[in-house]
Amino acid sequence: MADVKLTNVNKTYSNGAHAVRGVNMDIANGEFIVFVGPSGCGKSTLLRMVAGLESVTEGDIHIDDQRINDVSPSERNVAMVFQNYALYPHMSVRGNMSYGLKNRGDSKEEINNKVVAAAKTLHIEEFLDRRPNQLSGGQRQRVAMGRAIVRNPKVFLFDEPLSNLDAKLRVQMRIEIKKLQRKMGVTSIYVTHDQTEAMTLADRLAVINNGQIEQMGKPIELYKDPKTLFVASFIGSPQINLIPVRFDGKLLKSGNLEVKGFNNLPEGENLALGIRPEHLRIDDKGPLSFRIDLVEQHGADNLIYGTLIDAATEEGHDLEICLRVNQKQEPKIGETLKLEYDHENALIFNKETGLRLV
Repeated sequence: MADVKLTNVNKTYSNGAHAVRGVNMDIANGEFIVFVGPSGCGKSTLLRMVAGLESVTEGDIHIDDQRINDVSPSERNVAMVFQNYALYPHMSVRGNMSYGLKNRGDSKEEINNKVVAAAKTLHIEEFLDRRPNQLSGGQRQRVAMGRAIVRNPKVFLFDEPLSNLDAKLRVQMRIEIKKLQRKMGVTSIYVTHDQTEAMTLADRLAVINNGQIEQMGKPIELYKDPKTLFVASFIGSPQINLIPVRFDGKLLKSGNLEVKGFNNLPEGENLALGIRPEHLRIDDKGPLSFRIDLVEQHGADNLIYGTLIDAATEEGHDLEICLRVNQKQEPKIGETLKLEYDHENALIFNKETGLRLV
């Protein structure tokens, strides 16, 4: 187990692409940190820099008190689990899990004890003599995790390990990874573009955009208190509804829609009123008129998609929003409803700067 510290870490490629921009981060011993962001934002590059698979252009990475910028990947005492499993097809499960231990000179008895113990933890002991092509995707991912566990690393690194699994298995493996990390107490860094995965796994989230950390904190903090428009849009499922508005000194206006209750906002600037689907409710006296286009039934609740009447995008198009209601509420397509929203949970952003104002 170990602390990990990143200080002003940058990565610039030979073609001039600046993939990671001045990242600073302190990861505590035993903490589970998740890097989340869209494809191409730099999250995997940052993880690979910790692993030693990418060089650091500028800045420092420390594991405990050791600066590891120039330490070879094999000597960093980190273990990485990849998206594509990276198993040797000609070796058995036992052979795959023991390969790294043989290379570092562990005794046969040590290797066997570690492999068997890890296999029992991951419920794959019955597969030790099979080859990867005889296993399901979930079983292969367990083997890849077992190969990492037996090394008893200071830090676990996960690079989108569940992306190749079906939806049901992803949920199951997500739970198992969390339980395993809690049991072992190993400092872990996990990369994903799936914000549901990120929210459920992380002790703390780092939302990454364009090579920089937009915001870092506990998942619920980023959901309730996003500092930027990007974070608010990325965290939460379904996505937050964003209504383009301007403040005239008294009201927020979008097309013919007028919203009361806000003060001390910059006048005439491009703003966005953010309301999450779960913070809207059907109310005959509500200020928002909403025409239903689609109803999705999710069992415990329904997601209702439609058009916010009178509001408009900056291009003059109809503004589509989403409303989450309980399963007993199932209005009909084409019906028009009045909506109220939770004022205390409404967010306002400056669209030019991306910063949150309220």
